[in-house]
Amino acid sequence: MHKATFAAGCFWGIEAAFRRLDGVTSTRVGYTGGSVEDPSYDQVCSRKTGHAEAVEVTYESARISYEDLLAVFWSSHNPRTRNRQGFDIGNQYRSAIFFHDPAQEAAARESIERLDSAARFRKPIVTEVVPATTFWEAEQYHQQYLEKRGAASCNL
Repeated sequence: MHKATFAAGCFWGIEAAFRRLDGVTSTRVGYTGGSVEDPSYDQVCSRKTGHAEAVEVTYESARISYEDLLAVFWSSHNPRTRNRQGFDIGNQYRSAIFFHDPAQEAAARESIERLDSAARFRKPIVTEVVPATTFWEAEQYHQQYLEKRGAASCNL
């Protein structure tokens, strides 16, 4: 089993996208990349903790590759806007890849270079690629939020 951690704005939508993939064994949403231990949703929303809303994905590399996870990440949000996804604004909604090892870092950076070179997006990608730090699980009501409500995306 391997872990991958991504931030792509609202964590509900990106979690739902990853949960549908064959080879993903579990997901959990939470907060990472900040300076406060065990932050609450309200603290993260204050924009003072530095955390991003993120999803931690546990996957079987024999069934799905990290590159496949990156492809879903890129297709699930707008990686060209800093600290914003749709109507959600703030540093907690930033686009970030939190790598767990050098291979993930290399794959993430190569993926960005490839997408920027291909001009897939009109503007350059602003996604951060940073080492994974402590992942603080979000409150239980955030876990599998969209599935519990029968919604398909964060645009509720």
